[in-house]
Amino acid sequence: MNTFDAPDIDKPAGLTRRGLLASAGAALVVGFTLPRSGRALAASDTPFAPNAWLRITPDNRITVICGSSEMGQGVLTAIPQLMAEELDADWSAVTVEQAPVSAAFNNPAFGMQATGGSTTIRGHWDVMRNAGATARAMLVAAAAEQWKVPVAECRTALGEVIHGSGKKLTYGALAEAASRQKPPEKVALKDPKDFKIIGQRKKRLDTVGKTDGSARYGIDVSLPGMLVAVMARAPLPGAKVVKVDDSLAKAVKGVKQVITLPSGVAVLASGYWAAKKGRDALKVDWDLGAGTGLSSAKVTAMLTEGASAPGAVAKKEGDEAAKAERLVEATYEAPYLAHACMEPMNCTAWVKPGSVEVWAGTQSQGPVQGILSQVAAVDAGSVKVNTMMLGGGFGRRFAPDFVIDATLLSKMSGSPVKLIYSREDDMAAGFYRPASVAKFTGGLDAAGKVTVLKVGVGTPSIMAASGFMKIPDNGVDSFAMEGIADHPYDVANQRIAFGRKEPGPNVWFWRSVGHSQNIFFMESFVDELAAAAGKDPFEFRRAMLDKQPRYKKVLEVAADKAGWGSPLPAGVFRGIAVAQSFGSYVAEVAEVSVNADGRPRVHRVVAAVDCGMTVNPTIIERQIEGAIVFGLSAALYGKITLKDGRVEQGNFHDYPVLRSNEMPGVEVHIVPSTEKPGGIGEPGTPPIAPAVANALFAATGKRLRSLPFDAEQLKKA
Repeated sequence: MNTFDAPDIDKPAGLTRRGLLASAGAALVVGFTLPRSGRALAASDTPFAPNAWLRITPDNRITVICGSSEMGQGVLTAIPQLMAEELDADWSAVTVEQAPVSAAFNNPAFGMQATGGSTTIRGHWDVMRNAGATARAMLVAAAAEQWKVPVAECRTALGEVIHGSGKKLTYGALAEAASRQKPPEKVALKDPKDFKIIGQRKKRLDTVGKTDGSARYGIDVSLPGMLVAVMARAPLPGAKVVKVDDSLAKAVKGVKQVITLPSGVAVLASGYWAAKKGRDALKVDWDLGAGTGLSSAKVTAMLTEGASAPGAVAKKEGDEAAKAERLVEATYEAPYLAHACMEPMNCTAWVKPGSVEVWAGTQSQGPVQGILSQVAAVDAGSVKVNTMMLGGGFGRRFAPDFVIDATLLSKMSGSPVKLIYSREDDMAAGFYRPASVAKFTGGLDAAGKVTVLKVGVGTPSIMAASGFMKIPDNGVDSFAMEGIADHPYDVANQRIAFGRKEPGPNVWFWRSVGHSQNIFFMESFVDELAAAAGKDPFEFRRAMLDKQPRYKKVLEVAADKAGWGSPLPAGVFRGIAVAQSFGSYVAEVAEVSVNADGRPRVHRVVAAVDCGMTVNPTIIERQIEGAIVFGLSAALYGKITLKDGRVEQGNFHDYPVLRSNEMPGVEVHIVPSTEKPGGIGEPGTPPIAPAVANALFAATGKRLRSLPFDAEQLKKA
């Protein structure tokens, strides 16, 4: 039976390879030290180090160890599919475990153990397949040696080595002997036409646990003597506590301690409800520093200034001053956005003399280990990070703030501490998709062809905020410009530039990062140019994509499947948009109407995706569907606003997301491809906002240039 083995919070941190093998019996363990080592490690008496991707035990259990975090995107199934394919495993015998923290599990795309940027399959495509093929070769060699026959006379299928005479041995029976084989220096990988597991609709290995409640999320952790903490968090970066009145908080039954940290004031109690009541009873005076009086209007003014005089040039071709028969100008705006994960940010930390252990749903367990070694003043090897299931990530759980705070509170209180950021505190004092303003000028010739494109983008820098990246010498934050600077359209003269402005709120990675707002800007403006040229939006794009076959193909497939140009019910109109992000190409057509009260209603979305070779079609379809929901929530509702230096939103009542009765029908069409896989967790989000905006223009003749699209904006347009 396929399963996912959740982390055992009672498993000792000092587990050794010898102990692991002693408990499981003899096993074949094959792994690679990443990012690009070809050296394999066989089972041995060396101390256990988490650099083994595969474990096969005599009971014929095949366990794949996954270093990436599972936050709903399906990596705990897709990664085993890569391994099992080249291993020729019996899929019904495959299980998966969450890896511990080790450089051996570094994401090849990052050079650190972390999950983001839709990189898991892209980064591990070759690594996991090579590991599987290497293990298969060692198993075959072991069988051939036992049978005293040439390796060439043996083949594999469904977890067995089979000789031409009909003799068979299971992988489990060969595990001990195979562990003594010398790993081959080079292995041949399968031709994709021979795939039997990659490309198949395998059921997710984590579904059962999520259905029966056995899956363990960070918020599920409970330890003996544990205190629960809730924090009143600093409302803006740089804000400082001036005064704390904790008398009412300490009077709440169950409250044990009140601790002030650089990031806020924490109430520690015997349970969550007591901690939450104590936190609500706190009276904290803040010095907002430079954020005093900050408002959404001031943010927009700053970003507009950046967009109007952008000095860091991301792309320059031809002469941006070239003359055009007609100029089209437009300014677009996007607000700050919260991640609004269903599971609130949380971490359980236990600081002991000389060691730290944490349990958290984190996207960045590798960096977290190093950070906590500094926080607790212990060696990195003495920090154990247990990666739990994530109740949504979207980039938010890449940030280490909640893990740092939990560790500090455990260290200062002397007890294990489960810290939970209430949704209100996380939304009002968390991390956000950057607000942005973009100014566009496009030039058309007499035939309606785009000859000039000038773009200025004013926005904060995620690279600077990350703490682990630096803005290049040219001053361009690539996250701020992705989706615009790398647009696919054939334009002879263009200048695209970045004007960095930092209004104050924390900015961070958000599902699809810069593409999320920039594709809205870019694809809306392309529609404006099409309208100015008097051309059909689909045909206008298509004509500019002759040098971009993958863009062109998904555009054509989406238009065809949506029936572009065919009649629609009265009052329903279509819009289209296309984008590439994270190595995948997605086009979406939205069918939209406007209700009597002026609110947009999306009835149907048709998406075409080219994400390279398909690992699991069902996962791809679900990820595109989920990304569309995420993008629609942002397009129709999402905004974080500021007044007097504070965020005005706090929960789903004033930061709404798409409801079930508002969900459109979604069709996902996967375009066959022989290219290596692209990402799939994020690419479905960017095209939906411009597709809806372009449909609203078709419906009303009004161009909405600011997110979100609400009735008020439609009236003003």
